[in-house]
Amino acid sequence: MSRGGLSSVTIGRLAEATGLSKSGLFAHFQSREALEVALIEETARIARRHIVEPAMQVPEGLPRLMALVGRWFGWSARAGLCGGCPAAAAMFELDDMAGVVRDRLVALDDEWRELLRANVGRAMELGHLRGETDVEQIVWELWGIYLGHHSAMRFRRDRQADERAQTALIALLRRSGADPSHL
Repeated sequence: MSRGGLSSVTIGRLAEATGLSKSGLFAHFQSREALEVALIEETARIARRHIVEPAMQVPEGLPRLMALVGRWFGWSARAGLCGGCPAAAAMFELDDMAGVVRDRLVALDDEWRELLRANVGRAMELGHLRGETDVEQIVWELWGIYLGHHSAMRFRRDRQADERAQTALIALLRRSGADPSHL
């Protein structure tokens, strides 16, 4: 899924990769949609392990927000997913479709955005960001930085992608009142 998107994963390819039978896999998943939802769930599980769980060990506020976003940038490579972020790829693959697979991906996106909102809000409560900060705008721009980073890393193979994403993140946080000494 990381390399070829959801459409590249078939029961046959999965059976071959796992050494299980096609009939056994089909009996387990019952449908292509169930398989795709399971793949999205697995992506979320891997992302939580590589992004969220380590970031939650960092002190609340701006330090945690920076850890969360910093671990988000390039997470798929650190997780061993050599084709990039499966969720980002699926968002483009499913953008014109309807159904349970897209609905689950939208829900996953909503969960991630809520986590970002909560951490931006906590940074505001602790005085790390200005109280009048537009949380929705911050989350929107974080997504833009993430997608720009992902595209630069995967498509452009830009060696400066990490540095540019970090520069954009710091500029965004400074505009929101973050103390430069904490960045």
